[in-house]
Amino acid sequence: MRFLKRNLRMMPTSPQYLFTMCFIVCCLAGTAGFAAPPQFSPVVQTIPLTFPRDFGAHPDFRNEWWYVTGWLETPDKKPLGFQITFFRVATEHDRANPSRFAPNQLIIAHAALSDPALGKLLHDQKGAREGFGLAYTRQGNTDVKLDDWTMLREENGRYQTSIKGRDFTLNFTLSPPQPPMLQDYQGFSRKGPRPEQASYYYSEPQLKVTGTVTRNGKEAAINGIAWLDHEWSTAYLDPSATGWDWVGANLDDGSALMAFQIRGKDGGKVWAYAGIRDASGRFTRFEPDQVQFEPQRTWQSPHTDATYPVAMRIQTGSTTWLLTPLMDDQELDSRQSTGAVYWEGAVTITRDGQPAGRGYLELTGYVEPLKL
Repeated sequence: MRFLKRNLRMMPTSPQYLFTMCFIVCCLAGTAGFAAPPQFSPVVQTIPLTFPRDFGAHPDFRNEWWYVTGWLETPDKKPLGFQITFFRVATEHDRANPSRFAPNQLIIAHAALSDPALGKLLHDQKGAREGFGLAYTRQGNTDVKLDDWTMLREENGRYQTSIKGRDFTLNFTLSPPQPPMLQDYQGFSRKGPRPEQASYYYSEPQLKVTGTVTRNGKEAAINGIAWLDHEWSTAYLDPSATGWDWVGANLDDGSALMAFQIRGKDGGKVWAYAGIRDASGRFTRFEPDQVQFEPQRTWQSPHTDATYPVAMRIQTGSTTWLLTPLMDDQELDSRQSTGAVYWEGAVTITRDGQPAGRGYLELTGYVEPLKL
């Protein structure tokens, strides 16, 4: 500190220089007197989800995301897939640091557009520390902002989201025709063999999408159907886990399917789960031994050399689901933000050999073990 103060007197006094040096001084001053790491809240089954409170952020937990995927149709009846995800990550930074620059929460966002006419994924990503009204996640309601990327839940339950990427702009209204779908045990979602390996988790399936997609300066009206996941946790993956395979599917009869498996580093299954809610609201959950993922076809990425099982058969009890990708190249390289590479793709789905609906398949941990 004495060295910094002495150099502040001796060095040039441009505004940029003084701002940088003062920022360093504030951060060091804040951490010098306080060194206690934050204590994050655990996920416990006895605490039920409560709405509208749980539509909002939960900064006392380590990880959180709002994740929207869906299928769109252009005016000329061409299909597009899309993904919009906002992440909130709580850091180990001391919460008692008084500096407004203290990086207590990081906000990260991914967006992608799958267009079979291009044969590749258009995607963008952003990240910033929370603060100064430029990046935030609000408590009490879904209200997320990262520069000019936003997602807001209105009082009537509709979501407004706007994404201005490098190669595309998305402006969508998402309207839920159904109440939230609470995953696993009424929103307490197991992720491994130990009870603390869990998240709070709900979905909003069958979202009606209207809005516009802009590419190359040309705006096109779209409509479609989407799926929203909101999940928050502190301890998520088992130490033996390498990644997961996940699907959320809007079925044509108004029902919804969510299924995942956590894969181990030995190639085996660490955990699995599936939940189906029919159009009347009846929910059926499946235990880990009732859920099987079986790759049907793989695709090797020309970007990372990773091999992904892009076509997948899933067994839930006595029902067989087959997932077929809209296109193979739906890999998203987010090493500039979350540090991960994953395959995130629009898929069609059949049930016992009959067309059943559309959804999104996520495959993580195929380049290197996933770390949260």
